[in-house]
Formats: sequence, C-alpha cells, structure tokens
Amino acid sequence: MAALPKVGMEVAPHLKESLNKNFFDFLLTFKQIHGDTVQNHLAVQGVELSSYLPLYSPAMDWIFQCISYHAPENLLTEMMERCKKLGNNALLLNSVMSAFRAEFIATRSLDFIGMIKECSEAGFPKHLLFRSLGLNLALADPPEGDRLQILNEAWKVITKLKNPQDYIDCAEVWAEYTCRHFTKREVNTVLADIIKHMTPDRAFEDSYPQLQSIIKKVIAHFHDFSVLFSVEKFLPFLDMFQKESVRVEVCKCIMEVFVKHQHEPTKDPVILNALLHVCKTMHDSVNALTLEDEKRALACLISGFVKMVSFGRDFEQQLSFYVEARSMFCNLEPVLVQLIHSVSRLAMETRKVMKGNHSRKTAAFVRACVAYCFITIPSLVGIFTRLNLYLLAGQVALANQCLSQADAFFKAAISLIPEVPKTINIDGKMRPSEPFLLEFLCNFFSTLLIVPDHPEHGVLFLVRELLNVIQDYTWEDTSDDRIRIYTYVLHLLSAMSQETYLYHVDKVDSNDSLYGGDSKFLAENNKLCETVMAQILEHLRALAKDEALKRQSLLGLSFFNSILAHGDLRNNRLNQLSVNLWHLAQRHGYADTRTMVKTLEYIKKRGEQPDMTHLTELALRLPLQTRT
Repeated sequence: MAALPKVGMEVAPHLKESLNKNFFDFLLTFKQIHGDTVQNHLAVQGVELSSYLPLYSPAMDWIFQCISYHAPENLLTEMMERCKKLGNNALLLNSVMSAFRAEFIATRSLDFIGMIKECSEAGFPKHLLFRSLGLNLALADPPEGDRLQILNEAWKVITKLKNPQDYIDCAEVWAEYTCRHFTKREVNTVLADIIKHMTPDRAFEDSYPQLQSIIKKVIAHFHDFSVLFSVEKFLPFLDMFQKESVRVEVCKCIMEVFVKHQHEPTKDPVILNALLHVCKTMHDSVNALTLEDEKRALACLISGFVKMVSFGRDFEQQLSFYVEARSMFCNLEPVLVQLIHSVSRLAMETRKVMKGNHSRKTAAFVRACVAYCFITIPSLVGIFTRLNLYLLAGQVALANQCLSQADAFFKAAISLIPEVPKTINIDGKMRPSEPFLLEFLCNFFSTLLIVPDHPEHGVLFLVRELLNVIQDYTWEDTSDDRIRIYTYVLHLLSAMSQETYLYHVDKVDSNDSLYGGDSKFLAENNKLCETVMAQILEHLRALAKDEALKRQSLLGLSFFNSILAHGDLRNNRLNQLSVNLWHLAQRHGYADTRTMVKTLEYIKKRGEQPDMTHLTELALRLPLQTRT
C-alpha cells in the first residue's frame, strides 16, 4: 500500500494540487468529528470513538503520503502548523508521522512531543503516537542536544502503560532509539523497566516476538561482549524466554553476532560464563528429532565460540576449559572434533614455546593433551573422522616425543580399519568408502616412515599389523584398490630401506638411526617386499582368468612404474620382473601407445646419467607394441 501513493504521484503528478486543496478542506471539517452531532450518532449506533476514529486512517494516510511525496520543506512545515492549530488532532498527527519523511519528523521531535502532550487520550491513545514517533527516530537521528530529553519524555508515557501488550509494542520501538544513541546505563534502565512490566502474570509469554526484537536490537548495537554482559539486566532479560524453541533462537542470534564480530580471542570470565550458558542452552535443545541441518548450525556456532577462547600462555587453564567444554557439548560431534583439534594445537604450541625441549612439567602437560584426545575420539560416530583424528593425534604425540602414546593411536587406527563399512553417507548420499580408505592409508604410510619400532614388538611391527588388516579386509570384487594399497606399501618399504630417510621429526630417532642400515633389518624389509609383490602378482594372474584384461594392463603398467621409481633394477630378478610387466601391459592391446612411448623415452634419458647404464640395457629389452 505504501508504494501506491508514490506510483500515483509519478503517473499523475497533476492531481497533487487537487489533493492539497482536499487536505486543507478536510482540516476545516475535522473538528466536526468531535462535535455533538457526530458524538450523538456514535452513541446511537453504540460505537466508541476509539473504534470509529481509526476508520479514517487509511484515507488520511493515503492523502498525506501523496502530498508529502517529493514535497518541499515549506509545504510540510505549513501542513504541520495547520495540524498544530487544531485541538484533539491525535489522528492527524499519527498520519503525519506515518507519511512524512523520517528526517523531517526527527529534526522536529520536540515539537511533535509537545503536540502529542496536548492531545486527548479519548479516541486515539497517546502511546500509539509515541510509537509512530519512535519508528521515525529509528530511521533518522534527532538533534544531538535533544536526544536525552526526547527519551525521557517518551518513556514517562510508556512506563505508565498498564496493558502489557500496549507497553511492549512501544518499548520495542524505543529500545532501538535507546541502543543507537545512549550507553549501557540507559539500555540497562530500559531493560529493567521491561522486565518490571512483563514479569507479572507471566505477560512475557504473549510477547515473545517483541522481546526477541528487543534482544536483536541490543546485540546489533553492542558488539563488544564485555560491555554487553556488564549490562546488569541483560541476562535477567534472557530469563524471560521460557519457551525452549524461542530461547534457542535468541541464543543463536547472540552467538551469530559473537562469531561475526569477535575478532580477538578472549579470556574474560564474564563473557566465558555467559556464553557457556548460552551455548549450553543451544546444545541441550538437541534431541532425536532435531534435523541434521539444525545440528550443524548449532555446532558451527559453538565451535566458533570455542575457537575464540584463549588464555594466552596459561596452557593449563586452556586445557581445563576444553575439558569443561567436552562435558557440556558431548552430544554434538562437530564440537568434539573441534575440541580435539584445539587440544592438539595446544600441545603443538607448548612444543613451540619449549622449542622441542620439554621439561618434566611440559612433558606431563602434553601427555595430558594426548590423553584428552585418546579418551574423546572413541565417542565419535563417523568412522573416517575417528581414523583421521587417531592419525593426527598420533602425529602430535610423535612430535612431542610421546612415543608409546603415538603407538597407541596408530594401533587404534589399525584396529578400526576392519569396521569401515562398504558405503558411507556423504551429504545425504551413500558413497563407496574405498576411495576414502585409500586416501587415509596413503597418509598413514607417510607417517609410518618416521615412526620408530618399539623395542619389544619386533621389526616393522606396525607395518605388519597394517598389512594383516589390509589382507583380511573384504574388498569389492571389481575393485583394484587393495593392489594399489600394496603398491603404496612397496613405496614405503623402499623408503625404509634407505640409509637416511627423506624426512624426520625433530628429536625423534626413526628406524634409519635406530638400525643404521643393519643387515637383519634390511632382510626383514626385503621379506615384506617379496610378500607384498607376491600378492600383487597373484592378483594380476587372477585378472587374466576373469577376462578383466584392461584392468590387468593398467595395473601391470602401474606396478612397472613403481618398480622403475623405487626399485633397484640392477637386481636381476627385479629387472626381469619389470620386463615381464612391460609385456603384460601391452599383451592384449589395451596399453596407451603414447604413454608407453613416453615411458620408454624417460628410461633412455635416465640411462644417460652416471651409474645408470643398467637402464639403457633395460630399454633395449622393452619393445613397443606394433599395430597393424
């Protein structure tokens, strides 16, 4: 409706002059509404003046909006002066404040308050006029020197309202004005007055939308939460939200503002205690019927809070906070995951501060961090979440020289692999799990390179345990992922046979230092290599029986490339195996000719390097398939 007068004046501006005349004619006859004749007619019909007068509002609003659209300042001033001269002009004032520009009303706020005071309560209540004035002041600012006087005059009227609904309708509008122009002292006074009016007879239960609106306005203007929570009546105001669904929505609004505007970490006890209470309210609302999207939203807000808590160098206090948070938010898995990441980061920060040289105290502290992770991870549901966190926590333990704890994490991860289901739920859709398992194992192998053997468990005990689990796992019949994993194991074993490993963890002796190229260690390594290679070759032979010749060709070439990159081709058996694999890859015509040509060129080029003449001899034994 508000747009129609504007469109009308754009389409037919020539009618504005006629509307101006009609308006002034209406002002001349307006007094008749309060005359005896009209009053007698209303009495006969049994109609109260308070019910009759609002019937004029739509027509008057229409006229005022048409006249005020793009009207010059002097015309608006003249109209206002005409209205001021009329007695009992509450209805006119309300239409003026609804139609005129907010800037025009705001600069003359005290004049309007004076006119409102002179109006009679009969027919059109004053609190509605103050509400209309407040709506304008939410859009435009009054003169700075008038602001406090305006608030005092308005609140004198609002606070005397007996009807809770009339009161809260006005208070909601003026709360915006108070937050925009005043300090926490005035805001606290307003909140206290609202609590005083809305608590008796639980009147707040019928006004949740208005109370929510007030909260949103307060937190929209107070982004500094240390100031916000120092407002004495803010938390008692929150207590009025007794209905759980509304209470949770209010808590979400508070946390959204915190996460968006809190840029610096905090350890303020007032903020922490208040927001822990807010987050606990959100967490406790989760039940079996809560939608996954809602759980994610709540978890995201709580995690955002957890990330913004920092006690600086007081790491023990930081860990205590994470322990408390774990007990409070145990039903939201993403929050537990965030806590595990936060505790892992805390352990690494401790290591950084100590430059890797832990004292007895810091060594005990990082063990406590590691224990926190070890206790928390099993409570998670997501299988790959647990696997990846076991790996992460094991790496953190290893970096902090907690070797037995690192072994415990890696063993836990290995024992969990048989529980990986064939399919997992990804964003509501069931997906095969093998690609995710393949990715995890690749990361795991990279870590196992630097994990030293336990003196009581034998050579490469973790690798052996992992291979047993991979062997026993039920793989898809049409999948070659098990063989790809075996290929990656060969890469790992090749790296383990080097005199010096590719990378290390500071202050942790890996197997290259422990064994120092010991012949027994290398022999065990070679035995494992032979066992793994036997599994790969058996699978390749099985593919020939299953008529899966294309898969056989691709796997054969992949295995050839692995031997080329990681094997010692001066070994006659390995050299002959690579030749056989080359022929296998091309045997049935599925090999990509361009790939084979480039591979052969690479071998010849490497053969030109010093001590690589055996590759030149190998290239002579690798014919390219001819096509006719």
